[in-house]
Amino acid sequence: MPVAVVANPKGGVGKTTLATNLAGYFAAQGHAVMLGDTDRQQSSREWLALRPETARPIRTWEISADHIAKPPKGTTHVVLDTPAGLHGWRLGDLVKMSGYVIVPLQPSMFDILATQSFLRRLADEKPIRHGEVKLGVVGMRVDMRTRAAEQLQRFVQGLDVPILGYLRDTQNYVQLAAHGLTLWDVAPSRVAKDVEQWSGILAWLGARPVEASPADASVAA
Repeated sequence: MPVAVVANPKGGVGKTTLATNLAGYFAAQGHAVMLGDTDRQQSSREWLALRPETARPIRTWEISADHIAKPPKGTTHVVLDTPAGLHGWRLGDLVKMSGYVIVPLQPSMFDILATQSFLRRLADEKPIRHGEVKLGVVGMRVDMRTRAAEQLQRFVQGLDVPILGYLRDTQNYVQLAAHGLTLWDVAPSRVAKDVEQWSGILAWLGARPVEASPADASVAA
């Protein structure tokens, strides 16, 4: 069962955006996907509460602050959203149960410095060190025309970690999230550029590319 953990100790870097849209992708493929929220703020659970009944189902389950629970039977894919400040044994436990760790990163010097230290800690985790768990980075809210984006690219190129892609700064994510939706829940013409930017992430996960919902199956937001 594929388990993807979205993690970064820095708050506000786009973890929930990445986690919810990844869960939405798996749901669009017809998988029984669970979106677990280990963050005390419960952002992902609040997002799920907004999700319309007509959208493809994404389930969740209770995960206490001090215990990483196993997902219910019947689950085929798991996405875990994690809190800021994640470290120590909780980080280790999450890595052990995962197959993929995705680290979102914004083009900010503060985010870059915090993430650099976090990536070093992740690299020391035995499952990652031995290649049992894959580790990748995703640039979030990136405008490739800016100097900040160039700075982010230079930083990422200096890492021994694959960059899975750069997701642009767009209101599409904000507007869809407000209705409990993802890129994969609406007509392709509305989010074509954003879906294209996910190709590297999906390839790394070993998933086949997918378009957003066809127009007749989309959910109006």
